[in-house]
Amino acid sequence: MTLLFIRIFFTVLSAVVGYLVGSFYNRELLGVLGGLACAAVWVWIEAMTKQVSVRGLSSVVFGLVFGVIMAKLVSDILALVPFTETVHSALRVIFTLIFSYLGAVIALRGKDEFNLIIPYVRFKRTDLKDSVILLDTSAIIDGRVADIFRSRFLTGRLVVPRFVLHELQRLADSEDDLKRQRGRRGMELLRAMQKDPAVDIHIHEDDLPGDKEVDLKLIKLAKILDARVCTTDFNLSRIAAIQGTEMLNINDLLNSVKPVIFAGEQMDVLIIKEGKEENQGVGYLEDGTMVVVTDGRRHTGHKVKVVVSSVLQTQAGRMVFAKMEHG
Repeated sequence: MTLLFIRIFFTVLSAVVGYLVGSFYNRELLGVLGGLACAAVWVWIEAMTKQVSVRGLSSVVFGLVFGVIMAKLVSDILALVPFTETVHSALRVIFTLIFSYLGAVIALRGKDEFNLIIPYVRFKRTDLKDSVILLDTSAIIDGRVADIFRSRFLTGRLVVPRFVLHELQRLADSEDDLKRQRGRRGMELLRAMQKDPAVDIHIHEDDLPGDKEVDLKLIKLAKILDARVCTTDFNLSRIAAIQGTEMLNINDLLNSVKPVIFAGEQMDVLIIKEGKEENQGVGYLEDGTMVVVTDGRRHTGHKVKVVVSSVLQTQAGRMVFAKMEHG
């Protein structure tokens, strides 16, 4: 709505200016039409540049400034050559155009390397870690990151890259029912986080050329922004760790805060299904920990008292082995 108001105001102002200019030549109507035509052209140019990001524009400006400086240096050197003033003036214009063009193009191509002009990166002490946290697709679909952020255990600015948003959209439009449900759930959770004033979340507009894999782009962007990546994907965590990127795996956090269980401890477990081995029953604790109960198959559907035999910690989570309490 604000942008529409600005466009209308600019168009009306252009028509007024055109009327005033036309009044000098007794061509008021022609002046108004000329002002409206100029306004339409500039509004069209502005609409065509809506994909231009602030970071890309900053890179171009940096390249132009660098190009003008280089052109000035080269022109000053050539000033020592006994050319005519006309030749020197022409050379200055030519070198300014050439170096400005090269500077702008090179800066735009390498805009991802300009850390000082990338959004969300602030000037800070060198001994402090930046607080930018990139969310991958799995973390958004999981949904628990918003609750963790509200609890203040996770601080910083949450950033969703545009290519992650595109992956969510592809999942939401998938022909596979499960993928479609996951994608739509992720889009809904993302919209809910954007509306939540307690969650500081932003969309990173720029894409990274070259790589097609979302995980590789995410790791590369994390290095550029000096950011951490929040995920629930174990494979992504392993690849990122190899490349030196700091990861925040939600599953690792939840596993680390689960209550400690010791061998010999007694507990009540609801047996909900049969186990893989003979006479085994399987139940779950409130935190989702699987409990495999020996001789528990016949108690399926009932809550029983068990004694912990051993606890196995795996990369996928924790598994408890128990046996029926006799007595």
